[in-house]
Amino acid sequence: MANINFLTAGESHGQGLVGVLEGVPAGLPISEEEILHDLRRRQMGHGRGGRMKIETDTARIFSGVRFGKTLGSPISLLIENRDWQNWQSKMSVAEIDEAQHEVVVPRPGHADYAGAIKYDHSDIRNVLERASARETAARVAIGAILRKFLDELSIKVVSHVLQIHTARSPFSVAALGTNSKTEFELDQINELADKSSVRCLDSEVGDAMIAQIDRAKADRDTVGGIFEVVALNVPIGLGSHVHWERKLDARISHAMMSIPAMKGVEIGLGFAAGGMLGSEVHDPIYYDKAAGGYHRSRNHAGGLEGGITNGMPVVVRVAMKPISTLLKPLDSVNMQTLEKTAAHIERSDVCAVPAASVIGEAVLCQVLADAVLEKFGGDSMTEISQRYADWQKTSTR
Repeated sequence: MANINFLTAGESHGQGLVGVLEGVPAGLPISEEEILHDLRRRQMGHGRGGRMKIETDTARIFSGVRFGKTLGSPISLLIENRDWQNWQSKMSVAEIDEAQHEVVVPRPGHADYAGAIKYDHSDIRNVLERASARETAARVAIGAILRKFLDELSIKVVSHVLQIHTARSPFSVAALGTNSKTEFELDQINELADKSSVRCLDSEVGDAMIAQIDRAKADRDTVGGIFEVVALNVPIGLGSHVHWERKLDARISHAMMSIPAMKGVEIGLGFAAGGMLGSEVHDPIYYDKAAGGYHRSRNHAGGLEGGITNGMPVVVRVAMKPISTLLKPLDSVNMQTLEKTAAHIERSDVCAVPAASVIGEAVLCQVLADAVLEKFGGDSMTEISQRYADWQKTSTR
């Protein structure tokens, strides 16, 4: 059983989204305002659709918190869908007599076809409502709580967009040497990225990304991209090499791929390492007691060796495919008549890579929080903080 468990429920146009988070220690300070901050960041980004103009996501804490601190019991959250008022008949919980239009044409690239076959649904709306990336609002709310847990231990999780369509930024944390000079500290990445409508750290590349999105919108098409998520001040020793399911890189990859529309995960140099020599890839190890003990000259491994964190920043890149709803739809089949027809069109975005990078932060927070509790244990923040501090004193000896 994992140390951190969570469950989300709700449909895209239903009454709302519910999140239940179990395993958070007692005594963690948390507020609805802190959760709101990340929910707002998830809704940003050039290329988002009309839904973002309707919803102003707010998570209400229903349980597990008293007087601003966690109790150690399950935390439940509710995010109400403002658009529910327009969908009460279409998404009614109770059986109704009023006939409803059924979605019977699947979109290539979406869960529509496979989900309808698997669950024996004649109306594809029964699939697309839950398969929608709207579900990630609940995960971001849960991730905000786990981010606060990591913050209490000085572990920071940040992200930025590397690529949208063919426009790519040259900046990657995995490519930096430990002595590399940047115009900013790595813990400022979110602050700087959030100032860009595409969350790109390079303004010229950001402009090119915006142009790519606008071009796709004009062509009634969509674009995907790549984002990088980085965890800073991660201690040595999270994860394990002794069993396959305990390897932290495997757990991170699994979690990232659970985000809708993600198609690839890289850690450190990732796929680029496959075309390099070992002497170019691996990170030399040095020791200097005056400088704090063991250190590296670079971080091509992305902070993980053998499935265990090695004290360097954890660097994860994730590739997002173009959104599958196209205003110039691809060919599909009417699943009732079996006739060829254009794919179904559902309200959607042109590009959601900037939002996906924020979701990636939430997902990495979940995996790291679980690994921290696995390593250090404890039922309260006081207990965990002490164990964590003791480990920090000895792990770099």
